[in-house]
This record gives sequence, C-alpha cells and structure tokens, in this order.
Amino acid sequence: MTVPEPRIIPPESEQSRLKGFLKAVIRFIALICVLPILAVYWFNAALFGRNRALESASQLLSLFPGISGQYLRRAFLQQVLAKCHSSTLVEFGTLFSQTGAELGENVYVGPRCQLGLVRLERDVLLASGVQIPSGGKTHYFDDPSRPIREQGGERRMVTIGAGTWIGTGAIVLEDVGKGAIVAAGSVVTKPIPENAVAAGVPAKVIRTRFEKGEGEKG
Repeated sequence: MTVPEPRIIPPESEQSRLKGFLKAVIRFIALICVLPILAVYWFNAALFGRNRALESASQLLSLFPGISGQYLRRAFLQQVLAKCHSSTLVEFGTLFSQTGAELGENVYVGPRCQLGLVRLERDVLLASGVQIPSGGKTHYFDDPSRPIREQGGERRMVTIGAGTWIGTGAIVLEDVGKGAIVAAGSVVTKPIPENAVAAGVPAKVIRTRFEKGEGEKG
C-alpha cells in the first residue's frame, strides 16, 4: 500500500501578514472615528428607539464616499446591527432602517440600496438601488375608510440565500433561495427557489442556473 506524502501547508507570507495587520489597524481607526456617531445613536435610541436612531445615523454615514466610507459604515454597523461581518462592504448612499438586519461574510451592498429587516447570507451581491423592506406587509390597507398610516402593519425577516445576486433596482419582498439570480428591475412578491433565475414584475422563474438560456453556448 502506498503511503500518501504528507501535505505541506506553506507558511503565511510576510506580505499577507502585513496586509492583515494594516487592515486591522484601519478597522480600529474607523471604530474610533465613528465613536461620536455611536454616542449620538445611543442617545437617540434611548429617546426614540433603536430603529429610529439607526435611520438617522445611517443617513449621515451613507454620505462618506470611497474606501474610507466603507470602513466607517462597517465599523458603525458592527456595533448596532444584529450581525455585520468584518468582510462586509456597504457602498455610498445605502440606508438601513432595522437594527435586526444581518449581513454575512463577504456580502456586498451596492450604492444607494435601502434595507429593512433583512438577512443577507454569505457571498450575497446586491447591485445599486436594490430595495429590501421588511416584507410585503409593512402597511395594511384593508379598510378604505381609514388612512393607510393608521392601519398598522407587520415586519418580517426577508432572507437572501448565500451566493445570490440581486440586480440593479430590484425590489425584494419575499425570501430568495441560495444561489439565485434576480434580474434588474424585478419585483419579488413570492419566494424564489434556490439556483433560480427570476425576472419581471412580478418576478417569475424563467429558468434555473443549470439550464442554458437563449444565446448561450453549451
């Protein structure tokens, strides 16, 4: 019987260690920089509630551009959201309204998104202008004799499965399964299964990722 040779794992390079150290230093500096905003957030949270305070703070932090803005937003969100991984990237102009939101590992949130009570699992990609409110029943409207604002509503967690890509300007009101693709401009009103490609208003599954679409070569 042939004994397999032991696997040799190369040591981490000096350059990689230095890069990791510099990122850690930058994350620490970003946390120090957002401490005043965090102080105002906790003050407002005590007076008006955490979600109202988050809306105000995220509006301010959304205005910081570039890489510095990414670090500042992440440093703040890691302190106030239910979950925000250290590898998450949140771009310029994105607003949050619910502290129960969860942002997983390697999540990318494009510019000018609006997110409510949402769980973005690992490797989710949101293009620019994506809106994911807290489900499709945030406002009831059954009684036409009363203003909609007086009829209440409910919020529920909307889960976007790992590895999913949501296209530009899509509105997502229901869960989207792992590895799915939602085309730009679509409105998701019913759950989308795993590895599905969905498009339209309302969004419908047009094929799975394992099928070839028109114009694609095998």
